[in-house]
This record gives sequence, C-alpha cells and structure tokens, in this order.
Amino acid sequence: MVNVTELRPGNYFIDENNLYQVLDILLNKTAMRKMVAKVKVKNVRTGTINELARNSGYMVENVRLDKRQMQYLYDSGDFLVFMDQETYDQVEIPVERLTWEKQFLKGDEIVEITSYEGEILGVNLPAKVALKITQCDPGVRGDTVNKPTKPATLETGLVVRVPLFIEEGEEVLVRTDTGEYDSRA
Repeated sequence: MVNVTELRPGNYFIDENNLYQVLDILLNKTAMRKMVAKVKVKNVRTGTINELARNSGYMVENVRLDKRQMQYLYDSGDFLVFMDQETYDQVEIPVERLTWEKQFLKGDEIVEITSYEGEILGVNLPAKVALKITQCDPGVRGDTVNKPTKPATLETGLVVRVPLFIEEGEEVLVRTDTGEYDSRA
C-alpha cells in the first residue's frame, strides 16, 4: 500500500477494484485543509481517462505489470496470436481488444505484451513502424502550394496521407500513436 501523494506518472495502482495508470498528478495544499491529490488516470482495462481527487493519507495498492517480448504470428479471424520468445508459448488475444494495434502488425514483429496476474492488458507498439504501400495513385504535378498529400493504402489495410512524391511499392514509416505518415523507411 502506498499513499496517493507518493504516486508518480507511469505508476500503476488499484483503487476500488479498478487498475489505473497515473498520467499526471497535481498536489494542492491550501491553508488549514488536508493536501488534495488530483490524479489524472487511465483505466488500463477500459482505456477511459478520468481524474480522481483523493485526500492525503488515502492508501492505494501499488502494482507492477509483467512485460514480455512476444512475436506476432498471425490473425486467426477472432484472435491475434503471439508467441513468447523464451518459452515458445502461444497467446491468443481477441481482435476487438486490439483494433488500433492491428493496423500496424504485419507478421513476425516483436512487440511488448503487458499483463497483470495472468490477465493480458495490451500490446505496446514501437513509436514508428515501417509498412509497404500496396496501392497509391500517382501524384499530380503543379499543386505544391499547401504541402499536398494523397491517400495511400498500406499492406495492413491502413490508409494514410502521404506526400505526392511517394509511389506505390515504397516503404514508409508510420507513427503508431497517431497513425500518420512520418517519413520514408
């Protein structure tokens, strides 16, 4: 157990049977009142972001998440299958829990799987992923005033806006946090 005022961004804790990640914390002490901690948190299971206000002295259970490097193998339709690099155990995660992450997984990639007491919470992707363009219209010359872009379909089915000079068959780097084009690979 840890006092709520001792939490820092990046910490994980359990409060009222919910598993939270601390995004930001603000400690407020006024006159004769107890210190109040306003904690901006993300519910790890649901993904919702809330703000909790707790008085100094309020105790929460500090937890550590297990993180393992796993290789993405394939999509079986209902599940994404990953393999542990050390034990070769395979883990299936429902597709509906990884709808965003699936757009950046192409196969044989190493990702970090986070879990808590055997419950798989999610997949941590690298900041940028190299993906090949499978369909892209040729660029139109002359329209260069406002940084023109065109849609391009990547090998995973993700559609991103790329500059006019990018052509079909090239590999580009895509940011996994926003899903936007970053640069050529």
